[in-house]
Amino acid sequence: MTKQQQWWKKLLLKLAASIIFYTIIPLPYLNGLDFRGVAHLACLVGLIIGGILGFLDTGMDYLGMPVLTRSALVVSVWIAITGGLHLDGAMDTADGLAVGNPDRRLEVMADSATGAFGAMAAIALVLLKITALTDMSENRWLLLMAACGWGRWGQQLAIARYPYLKATGKGAFHKQAIRSYKDLLPGLLLLFSLSGLLWLIDKQQLFLALTIIVVGSAIATLTGAWFNHKLGGHTGDTYGAVVEWTEALFLCVLTAVGI
Repeated sequence: MTKQQQWWKKLLLKLAASIIFYTIIPLPYLNGLDFRGVAHLACLVGLIIGGILGFLDTGMDYLGMPVLTRSALVVSVWIAITGGLHLDGAMDTADGLAVGNPDRRLEVMADSATGAFGAMAAIALVLLKITALTDMSENRWLLLMAACGWGRWGQQLAIARYPYLKATGKGAFHKQAIRSYKDLLPGLLLLFSLSGLLWLIDKQQLFLALTIIVVGSAIATLTGAWFNHKLGGHTGDTYGAVVEWTEALFLCVLTAVGI
């Protein structure tokens, strides 16, 4: 096997590990999977998830399904395809932030029981995504891909930029995998390419392509910064919260600017 073939094999195994870790998409059993570096391909997995959602949405639109029902089904599949991984983190984070004593927040977040604030956060996220999608009539496939991609780039940025608050935990190996801002560049290039693809398809969509980049990068950055401000760092739960809130706020802001 040549070095090039070995490189491609290693990349495909890493992609398979990332898909298995971040989604419930069934894959055949593969030898040699290493889950320690799955965060490197989080943006690519996000684009895959968004592509599946966009394909589903386009198919339902072709069948004449009303936009509100279509949006609700897309968001439901959105949650299901990730196994609720990020939504669970957003719920635990909301429960932790609701505690008045900062010293107890991590303890509450580690509790598997969902509190009232966690449930309210989940409801808010689902409603925001459904209503925002309902207000979008064009380019929904691309906006779904962009939302999933920028949400996971925000997660990567939080991993690289802020301290991890636990000695161990479900997000600790992410911190070991993404050590510098250089690890953020492949995902950023993918997301820029997605906007570039829109512009290549339709030259009149330059404003939308640029808006997606500006809004996506800004929200992904600010969301992680806000959780760091409240907690003094990040955990596996807040990584999930960054993904969920970036996705939801990204879609909402795009409706506000008339997309």
